[in-house]
Amino acid sequence: MATYLKTFQALSYERLQAALSDLFGLTLSQGGLMNLLQRAQRRFRSGREAAVSALRRAAVVVSDEMGVRIEGSNAYHWVFHSAEAVVHQASPTRGAVVVREMMDGHRPAVWNSDRYTAQQGHATSHQTCLAHLARDVAYVVEVSDDPVPWRLQLWLHAVFALAERVTDLATSTLAAKRRTLDRQLGAILATPSGCDLTRGLQAKIGRARGQLLVFLVHPGAVEPTNNGSERLLRPAVVQRKVTNGYRAMWAAQGEAAIRTVVDTARLTGATPFGTILKTVSA
Repeated sequence: MATYLKTFQALSYERLQAALSDLFGLTLSQGGLMNLLQRAQRRFRSGREAAVSALRRAAVVVSDEMGVRIEGSNAYHWVFHSAEAVVHQASPTRGAVVVREMMDGHRPAVWNSDRYTAQQGHATSHQTCLAHLARDVAYVVEVSDDPVPWRLQLWLHAVFALAERVTDLATSTLAAKRRTLDRQLGAILATPSGCDLTRGLQAKIGRARGQLLVFLVHPGAVEPTNNGSERLLRPAVVQRKVTNGYRAMWAAQGEAAIRTVVDTARLTGATPFGTILKTVSA
């Protein structure tokens, strides 16, 4: 119960003390709670190792990261996931070394992420998150009168519409549509513009051009966005806002292990509390 309330209901130590006192009549110090949680977290190590092993066999990997405070310093909460596993990782760095250590030499067929450099170059091909680019395009459309961003927005709308029915179309049809979309994008990127924001947008999208339509080559297996990663990070975002971070690295790493086991079990329909109960009681 303490593990569930601390990790998935974002209770602080003070509120957790009050909850256990009110619900069960237990009087525990914050140090006692830390020891209790640390013992419980050890039970999730084997499950985390199994999830990491599954990730290192995956053909498609999706990733993202967010900032978090650990021991009073800036650090990062990473998430990596595939069809078979979800792995959370607490790290003091945002560098590519986190990805290399996580994958341990495994090179998937496709990597899906935003355009952050540390998440580039870890697979045979890369799918750039189109939702991130769509937000950039929407901003320029709003602040500029240039027609080029509007054309890019229409192009992205067409891509997202195609993504919704990608599994219903034949491979030859998808290949033809991909070639058409690529030609259309090339024409838009080659359009002269006097707007600095538009030129910057054209340059940014041009650098990622070969990574925009990879999902059409892997229908149903690769998403056009990495929104799945953002959804997996959302509980950690709530935790960060409520508690302002972690007092110790062991707490961040232990919670990452719990989230790894719970989120991996969710892929097969298990509930968070049920997974925690089963793991801690094993």
